[in-house]
Amino acid sequence: MTQTVLQAKNLVRDYHVGGGLLTKARTVHAVKGVSFSVEKGKTLAIVGESGCGKSTLARIITLIDPATSGDLLIDGNKVDIAHSALTPEMRRKVQIVFQNPYGSLNPRQKIGDVLGEPLKINTDIPAAERRDRAMAMLKKVGLAPEHYNRYPHMFSGGQRQRIAIARALMLNPSLLVLDEPVSALDLSVQAQVLNLLADLQDEFQLTYVFISHDLSVVRYIADDVMVMYFGEAVEYGSRDAVFSDPKHSYTRTLFAATPRADVESIKARLAKKKAA
Repeated sequence: MTQTVLQAKNLVRDYHVGGGLLTKARTVHAVKGVSFSVEKGKTLAIVGESGCGKSTLARIITLIDPATSGDLLIDGNKVDIAHSALTPEMRRKVQIVFQNPYGSLNPRQKIGDVLGEPLKINTDIPAAERRDRAMAMLKKVGLAPEHYNRYPHMFSGGQRQRIAIARALMLNPSLLVLDEPVSALDLSVQAQVLNLLADLQDEFQLTYVFISHDLSVVRYIADDVMVMYFGEAVEYGSRDAVFSDPKHSYTRTLFAATPRADVESIKARLAKKKAA
């Protein structure tokens, strides 16, 4: 029997913008009645251009911002941060990896402290065990024990993103939200990080919400795809259905405008560049 980790029912998020001397107050409808669900061990990709509402939706899913209306359920439990405080258990269930690996790590913290901090804040685990878990997680994401005492500036962009992924996994979350996790990386590094995410998902049965503007990357990692346009979900279905027969004109436009950036295309492009 499949387990639904995340479910959204008619989520709405409005922002009220105050008026000025020459402008009237207005309401911006950032997310307009979006519904979806994600099963355990699967990946839902939310795709669209800048301003379509996908990042706003990510903030609702990660319990940073409340929805104006609608229901959000995590592991079957309704969550409404506008009316009730989050429990420590619920905070551990959802973690996020941001787009920019350069800005998401504290430059004054050693990597061991970066990884141990979520455990220090959210659990009573002693320092020795926190260190052991951090060391083990470094290995899981393809880094070495000697990296434990280094600072973020000593790592490449791809390595920093691996560290950000490791930090997000320290609390054993049910759901990982990946907000454009490879868009700031070189093509060859993108492929490595995508493969890492796929391997981690298989090993830990992780559930992903993958935010992206790039349908080609999404094609490699997603099980289901939701395309957003001006705050609405204009297309939603399995990856194969969306890619083989997109129904909405906006989805077809995205296909036409997005360069191929899937793993095989990346490899072919690098081989062509090397030959030249």
